[in-house]
Formats: sequence, C-alpha cells, structure tokens
Amino acid sequence: MGLRRRNRRDTEDTWGSDSYPTGPHPAGPAAAVELRGVRRRYGKGNGTVHALRGIDLTLPRGSFTAVMGPSGSGKSTFLQCAAGLDRPTEGSVRLGGTEITGMNENRLTVLRRTRLGFVFQAFNLLPSLTVEQNVLLPMRLAGDRPDRRRAAEVLAQVGLHDKGGRRPSQLSGGQQQRVALARALVTRPDVVFADEPTGALDTTTASEVLALLRSAVDGLGATVVMVTHDPVAAAYADRVLFLADGSIADSLSGAGPERIAARMRSLTSPAAYQGTAA
Repeated sequence: MGLRRRNRRDTEDTWGSDSYPTGPHPAGPAAAVELRGVRRRYGKGNGTVHALRGIDLTLPRGSFTAVMGPSGSGKSTFLQCAAGLDRPTEGSVRLGGTEITGMNENRLTVLRRTRLGFVFQAFNLLPSLTVEQNVLLPMRLAGDRPDRRRAAEVLAQVGLHDKGGRRPSQLSGGQQQRVALARALVTRPDVVFADEPTGALDTTTASEVLALLRSAVDGLGATVVMVTHDPVAAAYADRVLFLADGSIADSLSGAGPERIAARMRSLTSPAAYQGTAA
C-alpha cells in the first residue's frame, strides 16, 4: 500500500493517550458523536442477546474513525444506534450536541435527512434518477429546495463533475460509490456513517473511494465513522476502534494494516473474550 493521506491535525492532541476516550465529557462544539452507557439487548429471558454492553465514547468533529471486530461483535448495532437507526435499550446518544435518544421517529427522520450522511456497500442509488437527482435526494426528502449548485460542487469534489446527467447504470461500481459519497456530503452533515463502503469494490477502486473519505475529513472538515472488515481500509482512519462481544476491546491510532490485522486476529481467539463486561 502506498502513502496514505493523514489528517493534518495532531492526532495525539486530539485523541489523548492510546486508550479510547471514555467517561464523562462535556457536550461541546468539538464533539460529533457521544455515546454514554449505551446498551442494546434483543429478546427476553434465556434468549436475550446482548449486542452492546455499555459503550462510552466521544468522537471529535473532523475525525475519521474505523470500527472493526469479529462477526457478532456488535459493529452493525453500534453503527445503527450511533446513527439513530436503532434505539439503545439503555444509555444516551448525542449527535452534534443534540440528544437523540428520546426523539420520536418523525424528528429522527428529519435529523437523519439533514444532519447525517450515509454510504452503504450496495450504493443504494435510485436507478430511475440521474446522478444529480440522486445527489439532491436528501434535500428533496427534507422538503428543501434542491440546490443544483451544491450538487455540482460535491460531484466535482468526488471527480464526477461531468456525470450529473447520467443514470447509475451508466457508471462503474466505483463511480456509483462516488455518487453515494456526494449524496452523503450534499447537506454538509455533522457525521457521515459508512457501512463497508468498499466491500463491493476492487482494490484499486476501493483505494480511490477511501482516499475521498480521507480528503472529506482533511479538506472539508467532515466527520466519518466507518464500519469495515478490511485492515487496509481501516488504516485510512485516524483511529481504529475494536469491538468484541458488544464492548470496546481496544483502539489504535495511526496504525498500519499489518498492526490492525494482528489486533483483529487476537480478538478472534477465545482468550480475547475473557473478562469482557457483562
């Protein structure tokens, strides 16, 4: 892997020591995502599944965080709770300083459309719409007047300035994911949540998309939270957060793919789960 773009900010000043930020933190302009005592349980009695077992963390604005862990570790539940797509059984979630835990579904829907961006593995573009119309969809759904100048701006930022009139079927997979990224950025969201954004892409195209996510953080001040299984993808982030059995197991700052992969391998061993909080 070649040299990757790093955030210009001093990582250690932003994040502190090598342990992940936990415990009480004041809600302020620097916080993009805050989870306090977040637990998520499914089912009842002997069939209860503890997907999250008490997550406490703060993600600063303008940061790029990768979330990794073995299958069943709670990655997807973490993302869903942090993005307001699922409600925690216990605990509190704040996005951009706004408490969302007790919001009704209508208010949550408005928040997701105006203040959050989403990038998925499957692109989720509407085939009947043009590229420009797909990018402007969050504005339309929020009831705002579509800003074609803004659409052109974000399409240029992802290298698709001349593709606004095309349909998704006329684009490559990598180009479609670029459209999805432009759509996620069009409303200038507090946070962009990316769920395996390179899972359907080849290695070269994946590197291009990851570089765009990196540049969105470095050049546009975006905050990105990305779930991934790929150590190479995770190495683009400022910080890698490891989940195991619904709890934060570890985190790494500025680590390369080899170190990240080694930490992942250690989490798949039975010994990694000994002492995990219930």
